[in-house]
Amino acid sequence: MKNIIGWFLILGLSSCIGFAENLTLTSNDLKGQLTNKQVYNGFGCKGENISPHLSWTGVPKGTKSFAVTVFDADAPTGSGWWHWLVFNIDSKTTSLVTDAGNLNTNLLPKNAIQSKTDFGSAAFGGSCPPKVGKIHQYTFTVFALDIKDLGLKKDANPALVGFMINQHTIQKASIVSYNTKKQ
Repeated sequence: MKNIIGWFLILGLSSCIGFAENLTLTSNDLKGQLTNKQVYNGFGCKGENISPHLSWTGVPKGTKSFAVTVFDADAPTGSGWWHWLVFNIDSKTTSLVTDAGNLNTNLLPKNAIQSKTDFGSAAFGGSCPPKVGKIHQYTFTVFALDIKDLGLKKDANPALVGFMINQHTIQKASIVSYNTKKQ
């Protein structure tokens, strides 16, 4: 009888306090290796430069907006390479469609801002590792933020955007894909 009462108490308490959400990022387009669709078209690379579909669940309490980034820590710059930065994504949005990072498609959620990447444009810039060197990993990350608007414009420096995102992150989730082909 004590065990039954104990289980009811545990179930009752857990439903009262709730379980913490676990932000999770998935994609219909990304796998372990990037495809030519996610490769940059320029800098000597000949890809399609299409941003992948991204979807997230388990939104934590207190989320007021989202940000999405793509970062290559393996770039031979000493500071990595920002491939995509999107912020001020409404808290009700839970996905970005394939090719949302294209400036000509108008597929980003309303009021979302794409800021300048290390390629110099405010749009998705796919992978483009040098012909020599190691395999590069590309980290696609969604951030649940405690602020609705980062107060930045599309010409903001990528490092500043990263700093502001990290200052307001409640939770984040990532997918890592690799480009094993030397362009």
